[in-house]
Amino acid sequence: MKRLFLLAAAALATICGVQAQETEVNQYGQKVTSIPVNASVQDGILVFQNKEANYKMWFDVRIQGDAAVFFGYDKELNPGYSPANGMSLRRTRFAVKTQIDENWYGEFDTDWTSGVPEIKDAILQYDGIENLQIKMGNFKENFSIQRNTTSRHLQFMERPMVTSLAPSRHLGINFRYDSPLIWASAGVFGPELKDAEAQTLMEDANKDKSMNEGLSYTGKVVFRPLHKMDNGSLHIGAAISYREPKTTGGDLEDALWGFARYSTRNGTNINRKKYLDTNNIHGLDHEVAWTVELAGHYEGLRYEAAYIARTAHQDETFGNNALTADGWYVQAGYMLFGGKQNYDAGGAKYTRVKRGQKWGDVEACARVEYCDFNMSDAYMGGSAWAYTLGLNFFPIENVKLMINYQFNDQDEYATAKGKANTGYDANNKPTKNARRIAENSKSRGVDYHMLACRFQVAF
Repeated sequence: MKRLFLLAAAALATICGVQAQETEVNQYGQKVTSIPVNASVQDGILVFQNKEANYKMWFDVRIQGDAAVFFGYDKELNPGYSPANGMSLRRTRFAVKTQIDENWYGEFDTDWTSGVPEIKDAILQYDGIENLQIKMGNFKENFSIQRNTTSRHLQFMERPMVTSLAPSRHLGINFRYDSPLIWASAGVFGPELKDAEAQTLMEDANKDKSMNEGLSYTGKVVFRPLHKMDNGSLHIGAAISYREPKTTGGDLEDALWGFARYSTRNGTNINRKKYLDTNNIHGLDHEVAWTVELAGHYEGLRYEAAYIARTAHQDETFGNNALTADGWYVQAGYMLFGGKQNYDAGGAKYTRVKRGQKWGDVEACARVEYCDFNMSDAYMGGSAWAYTLGLNFFPIENVKLMINYQFNDQDEYATAKGKANTGYDANNKPTKNARRIAENSKSRGVDYHMLACRFQVAF
């Protein structure tokens, strides 16, 4: 009779949507509270949840495959150092994300593209105070809207060149205030957990030289005057970051002197050459990075523009120089078949589009950008313009196909740390020395066209 009563109670609880808790013994011999979870598929994402307990766990898997061809460059200028065609997996991400209860959230995100796991996000987050979020672990600093927008929802295959000056993931703690009108963030950050090599360097510097890992202090404010609009947004933001020298790059000698290095690829990760590269800037006392940004959307239109600068301040041994690299970009995209753009108010960034047709939708995009790493006579890292057109096809919610055309116009100082010729001298011989390039040189800088495509699936 008792068993029949329990079965009836369980059936009634299921009908009423109430899932009863049970007490069980776990693998360590401890009594624990056990709750059942329901499995569902949300736009292709497998989710386990118990709504009454505010519990939710899901996997976040992302695969991006790229291909690119390059043409229109001077083949005689750099026969052994020209852009090379190819294919690659850009990202192969596997993450586990959990809303543990109403207030606590955890995340662990890895990338397996290189064949070994690389830690991306490792997060503990508390949301138990109204309008305030406290985040601890390894994650992206709140600085650049373009950097903080997930690669799933970028309008182009790669971020603009100048975004390389924006800080990315670092260990730290961050406080975020979020209201409809004002969004603000402030955090303290330490080293970058990039790969095994960087981790070993950081540990060796600590063990052998008693070196601090370097702290950074980053703050950002966003003003959103159109927050009451259902079909539009306006994002006006500014951020600043004060950064001490880190010990997770270069080698131990670089770390001892303190150094910075500004470099970037352009357009695709397949072309591994960084033509814009300052090489290591030694005698670093500290860096200051800052940005201003404007973004918005209306219905199917989304636009974004930003200026980013980063200044390396050398110590008195190196002359107290202030060396600045900077740049800007302007970009926009429009959904051609009735789709809508979407703004993530909590993250102060843009998120997944809504398709306009049953068969999907197409987004047409354009971007102009400029990046300047020519900072002084001693550090001429090159400058470049880039002009990009893109089409993004969304057949279903979690599949995206991209095609990008880009023209890169680089100056004569963009030599990839002296590896690339950028012009011809008076004897019509290729040269890496920009000051020896003849006035009538048929090439001045490594310019090229790119046609690239990507498939992306998230599940």
